[in-house]
Amino acid sequence: MSAAASATRSGSSRSSPSSRPRAATRSASTSARDSSGLSWIDARCAEADPDEGLQIVYGIDGRRNLEEISLDHLEGYRGSRPVRIGNGAYNQLQLDIYGELIDSVYLYNKYGAPIFHETWGSLRRIVDWLCENWDNVDEGIWETRGGQKDFTYSRLMSWVAIERAIRIARQRGLPADLVHWLSVRDAIYRQIMAHAWHPKRKAFVQHYDTDVLDASVLLMPLVKFIAPTDPRWISTLEAIKEELVSDSLVYRYNPVASPDGLEGEEGTFSMCTFWYVEALAWAGRTEEAQLVFEKMLTYANHLGLYAEEIGPSGEALGNFPQAFTHLALISAAFNLDRQLD
Repeated sequence: MSAAASATRSGSSRSSPSSRPRAATRSASTSARDSSGLSWIDARCAEADPDEGLQIVYGIDGRRNLEEISLDHLEGYRGSRPVRIGNGAYNQLQLDIYGELIDSVYLYNKYGAPIFHETWGSLRRIVDWLCENWDNVDEGIWETRGGQKDFTYSRLMSWVAIERAIRIARQRGLPADLVHWLSVRDAIYRQIMAHAWHPKRKAFVQHYDTDVLDASVLLMPLVKFIAPTDPRWISTLEAIKEELVSDSLVYRYNPVASPDGLEGEEGTFSMCTFWYVEALAWAGRTEEAQLVFEKMLTYANHLGLYAEEIGPSGEALGNFPQAFTHLALISAAFNLDRQLD
């Protein structure tokens, strides 16, 4: 099948059935000279319906139908069930994928090789679609089943998509509707600052019309949306530390405060902890970042691999090993090292 079988935590179904193959945002340059990944992305963009945009996940062979199936005769680590193939979220709307996609293409074009005419034509159609659809509600990065909302992270990555596309067009002198793109980019920025910022919490929150925090906003300074020492960001970082950080480990959100439609108890999210390390480093809090980073290293197994989540007793939970976690590890290590030099 198109997606690898993945076991949820023991006795729980909280973890996503399988994780979508997100572009390696901010880490894409490590493989920027590998054109095979870009060719695959180019094929998906070229075949996309201009009125519908992209799916959030495809099969390795490009298939679109990823109906989720439980394999009841199998079990995962420590008897965890169910084991599934496919992905029940494949037909969800998750607008953040466009930022992750186009940021990766931007890095490839900058550090790898110039993208081709056909690739740019496909990307232009994707950006034009996003310019008309960025303000829609969606399911968000965590593939929750609590209903569509105006998620801050989705808006943030929509901003990234258009901002990076503008950079590519300007750097290469490629044809684009730059006036319209600039207008939409700035509209997204103003909306986030006006509606994602919660004056009473003094923090950027999970989605509009809520006071719930979400670790996904840790990427705001990492993608250069906001300065890492901006007063709004520093107060957000403090709020996350106070509410979502437990003994250096980071929860992605509080499911009690923001019901997500999933069963089971939530562990700390390993990827989010590495995002936290990087956010601390960029904010100049290098000693704190180094302490969190080194502590996180102790939760890897004997091969240095991480699961999706870490349980209350330090046990590995969810998908294992999880690629996103290791990409976040690489990025955190690289940028922490730069700040320490």
